[in-house]
Amino acid sequence: MSIANLWQSVGLPDEALKRLHLEGDPDRAVDSSFLLGTAAQVSVGLSGLSAARLHGLRTGLEQDVTVDARHAALAFRMSFMYFMLQTRILFDFVDTEAFYTTNVDVTRTLWDSIAGLYKTKDNSYVRIHTNFPQYEKTLSLLSSKYLNLSQPPSRYLEYSEHRRHQRCHPQEVQAALSQWDSVEFETEAANRGMCATAMRFFEQWDRHPHSKALAGVPPVEIRKIGDAPKRVISPGKRPLEGIKALDLSRVLAGPACGRALAAHGADVLLVTSPNLPSLPNFDIETSLGKQDKGFGVQELAKLRPGIVCANLRAWGWNGPWEGRRGFDSLVQTATGFNYAEGEAYQIFQGEQNIDVRPRPFPMQAIDFAAGYLLVFGISAALCKTITEGGSWEVRVSLTAVGQWIRSLGRNLDGFSIGRPFPKAGEQEVEELLWIRALKHPAVLSLTPVREGGEDGIAALKLDAHDPVWIETS
Repeated sequence: MSIANLWQSVGLPDEALKRLHLEGDPDRAVDSSFLLGTAAQVSVGLSGLSAARLHGLRTGLEQDVTVDARHAALAFRMSFMYFMLQTRILFDFVDTEAFYTTNVDVTRTLWDSIAGLYKTKDNSYVRIHTNFPQYEKTLSLLSSKYLNLSQPPSRYLEYSEHRRHQRCHPQEVQAALSQWDSVEFETEAANRGMCATAMRFFEQWDRHPHSKALAGVPPVEIRKIGDAPKRVISPGKRPLEGIKALDLSRVLAGPACGRALAAHGADVLLVTSPNLPSLPNFDIETSLGKQDKGFGVQELAKLRPGIVCANLRAWGWNGPWEGRRGFDSLVQTATGFNYAEGEAYQIFQGEQNIDVRPRPFPMQAIDFAAGYLLVFGISAALCKTITEGGSWEVRVSLTAVGQWIRSLGRNLDGFSIGRPFPKAGEQEVEELLWIRALKHPAVLSLTPVREGGEDGIAALKLDAHDPVWIETS
């Protein structure tokens, strides 16, 4: 779907599109064979333009929205590049680098030591995602069949302490997985509630029943779920000022959505649980502008007429995988992206007629696109509460967002003309920093976004704020 089709699909007026200005060359914004620069620029642009439309309904003022392709791509890579006053701490993020500059003591690796791709008996691969303590289920499955482990190692639930080395090493996991066929392991993992997927080619995924079930599903959907009077809302300094949002999501797409809502003025309260682990690297990244209160089971705000409910799933609402757990990296592997990206990179390197080594995107493109598309859908739904009334649900799935990214096409010269991500401290990053983090990529001409740290709101850990809404005038 083109940007115009996406805009029209949620019922927003065509004339507003002339106010969106996409600058720079998205094909050169990222070194990838997929049009990730376009995906970043379009999803950020739609989120900003829909917020501007909401502001226009509230105030009668129209404004322009400008998104630079490279800036949007940098925000997708990891917009949170903190700079400490004196000390810079190096963190690993896939095969790129990011520098944190916070005084909070956080985990130094973003990926668990055994997470990743492993070769299987059928000469394919599986990807296991073990960044949360559910990884013990993975080890239980492996140990029960092939590993000599009497019990899976325990693990800290609080990631704010540095992770200790697990007794199970990647070499052991590889030895175990070499005894499995990829789909066999994927199926068994899903049956046990684990996070793992087999690698597929595009052609294999297209034949899969779940792929067929999601054919034609757009990356963002809005559906009316109830009647309500038209919303009456007073003008605000920013598009979402006065809007209260409960963020009940986890890494990464949902919290990125909450961060962008906060940037446009919403009062966002991130709700988590002491029984869930924290991932400070991601939690800080996606908490800019938000309050945070960690607690157990709580009675959430009662639904009221006119509410907008946004839901995110990995695999969507239809098909045999609708209830499975998943993450961006798993969707990339299962749906064919990792194989296609690896094949294109090896051709670029002049390595042909050899086994393809799967290659992930250079950033969590599906997650971040999903987050910005959630903002787009939420702002569009809020517009509908003003113009039509009613209560609305917004739906976004990582798999449907992946379908959309694939539909944008390929740039097989992407590795030769696309720019790699800069190191922290390079001038390109320094020019985009705001306080301690990369500036928000959607620039609205009349209502500059609220950046993290403004008004003293920048949660550097979970349970940082009391569970109360911000007082507004």
